Amino acid sequence: MARKTAQGDEAAAVAAAIAQFEAEFAGAQAQEAPATPAWQRAALLEGIGAKETIENLRGGSAWLS
Repeated sequence: MARKTAQGDEAAAVAAAIAQFEAEFAGAQAQEAPATPAWQRAALLEGIGAKETIENLRGGSAWLS
């Protein structure tokens, strides 16, 4: 049984075909979630801290939003 292997140009053509197939049929790249700005993160953390402080001062879950 004789075996034939790809030579030079043939191997390059096979590699190019595989690369083209992968490019055409690859799944969409996941988009990164936008980063929360530092000022917004600080405001959220401060708001949560304020809610906990008021609940502790009033003796329980008397916080109404």
